[in-house]
Amino acid sequence: MSDAPLQLSAYVVGPTEGWVIEPASPKRGWMDETGGFAYRCLPLTIANQAGWVVRCPAPFQAVWNGGPATNDTAVLVNPEYAHFGNQIMSHFGWGIVTFSLPWLFRTPEGYTLLVRGPTNTPKAHIAPLDGIVETDWAASTFTMNWKLTEADRIVRFAKGEPICHLVPVRTADLERFDPEIKQIDDDPTLKAAYKAWSASRNAFNANPERKPGDWQKDYFRGETPTGEKAREHRSRLKIKPFTPR
Repeated sequence: MSDAPLQLSAYVVGPTEGWVIEPASPKRGWMDETGGFAYRCLPLTIANQAGWVVRCPAPFQAVWNGGPATNDTAVLVNPEYAHFGNQIMSHFGWGIVTFSLPWLFRTPEGYTLLVRGPTNTPKAHIAPLDGIVETDWAASTFTMNWKLTEADRIVRFAKGEPICHLVPVRTADLERFDPEIKQIDDDPTLKAAYKAWSASRNAFNANPERKPGDWQKDYFRGETPTGEKAREHRSRLKIKPFTPR
């Protein structure tokens, strides 16, 4: 595969005051609260930083009375940020809070944008709605939407809180996969590696002298228990920031 740079452009089409778009952070508050234990899960930390996040430009609160109309969802932006009322609103009804991003995105041909909530960032009483946008041809902007999940529950967003996670994907590649279910005996090499991992894991868990801080680092190092190195492995991502042109 080519290592040539791929262009991701964000064309300014609206007021950008207060808006921030930046590489996603590997850090999460709830993961910090585990004393760092959660960061041992490399799939979590890679997912955290895979792409770019958009941060909320203004503090506000939202509440839904359970009805389908747009005015059944109240989006109350703090008075000093009232000018964000046309960028943070109830646009679709049904308890949906809509963020109108001030950019029109362009990706290379064949690439789309997976537009979703910030990964591994739970928020009470509201859920982000995912979308895949064909940003390689569309001349329109898109919105980021969150669905309130309970009536009469006030949900607050802080200024600077991540509200959107952008990940370029090649959706056509999904259709190229030919999924199948196999028996592990069909691949003797893989079976041997799996059995070695399983035995190692069981022994580790059963060790009465194992300390809370001990952990197996094979996956983190990109190694199988038999010492085989992964041909391609990442323990972190180097996501470039958006730069003005």
